[in-house]
Amino acid sequence: MNSPDLLNLIHHRQSQRSYTDQPVEKDKLERCIEAARLAPSACNAQPWKFIIIDDPELKNAVADLATEKFTGMNHFTRQAPVHVAVVRESANFSSAFGQVVKDKEYPLIDIGIAVAHFCLQATAEGLSTCILGWFNEKKVKSLLHVPANKRLELLVLVGYAPDGKIRDKKRKATAAMLSYNRY
Repeated sequence: MNSPDLLNLIHHRQSQRSYTDQPVEKDKLERCIEAARLAPSACNAQPWKFIIIDDPELKNAVADLATEKFTGMNHFTRQAPVHVAVVRESANFSSAFGQVVKDKEYPLIDIGIAVAHFCLQATAEGLSTCILGWFNEKKVKSLLHVPANKRLELLVLVGYAPDGKIRDKKRKATAAMLSYNRY
């Protein structure tokens, strides 16, 4: 295997909040989609659909619906040359049944795993990403012609960072989030 060490990729993946105007190559995006496609899911339901938004006018309209004018939240969204909308699709029978019986949102867990795969592949491709959950879902769905009965769970911004600097990760200490054999 000629790929970079996974832990190194994880270390380099960060939520990027500024981008150059360099276009993102279609083959790189397709490899990111392939990584997401190969992600595991509960009962192999694969409850996702990815919409690549690379038309500049449409991308900017979506970006504006993810930017909060009052708080300045997501003020950088127009900079990213590509947005990827992640739509929750129906789970298969086994996953849907398990969701009811076990009271767990398996499709959301599955989407999280698939998006993590997408973002790690993007990092391997030299791209940067930022996962957004704060946007006007109803209006973005309308722009993208997402059926009313579907949920648009996330937007993933994709592009090139203006520099290769990796910020220090502010994370809990391992001891604060790990225990063995009991809480």
